Amino acid sequence: MSAEPRINDRIRVPEVRLVGPSGEQVGIVPLAKALELAQEYDLDLVEVAANARPPVCKLMDYGKFKYESAMKAREARKNQAHTVIKEMKLRPKIDPHDYDTKKGHVVRFLKQGDKVKITIMFRGREQSRPELGYRLLQRLATDVEDLGFVESNPKQDGRNMIMVLGPHKKKTEAMAEARQAQEARKADAKANPGKSQNAAESEVATESEDAVETEAPAEASAEA
Repeated sequence: MSAEPRINDRIRVPEVRLVGPSGEQVGIVPLAKALELAQEYDLDLVEVAANARPPVCKLMDYGKFKYESAMKAREARKNQAHTVIKEMKLRPKIDPHDYDTKKGHVVRFLKQGDKVKITIMFRGREQSRPELGYRLLQRLATDVEDLGFVESNPKQDGRNMIMVLGPHKKKTEAMAEARQAQEARKADAKANPGKSQNAAESEVATESEDAVETEAPAEASAEA
């Protein structure tokens, strides 16, 4: 069934509670009178509360109303913050360089306002040393505590140990800061026209990659 309200001749009731174009209460009037007023004002008679007794109808420009509603819905979708869970996989005996690289990814995800699922993968005899994975997760949580918190404590899941980090910063705040940073870079580029074209293109490419990664409602994973 259509979710659109009934308008004009589609309204089939003997009388309606009429609301004027500016929101003023006209009162209960016969349907024929309400349609006559709509014609005089060159507006539509729109049923806005079909379950009321009698139904409530309003005089309005229905085409303009639908357009403005569509624009508001589009703007709301544009500013909507998607909940994203990234995933980072580590080995319990990860070397320092790889750990720093993985930590850098976690820091970037948290700065973007995303949650991060940290998975420690045990293989072979490593499964008999779960404390190695636990200590690694605790170390990582401590290293990024300025940006995130432990939302789900470490727990064993088969051959893996899992912990979830949540960002201190809300997704909407991260998106707003990213837009501000992008605008600042554009302003700087205008103020410094001597900046190399290659550097500018590199920045734009990076921004595009980050935008896709931030808004995609899918998990991103990286294996150690």
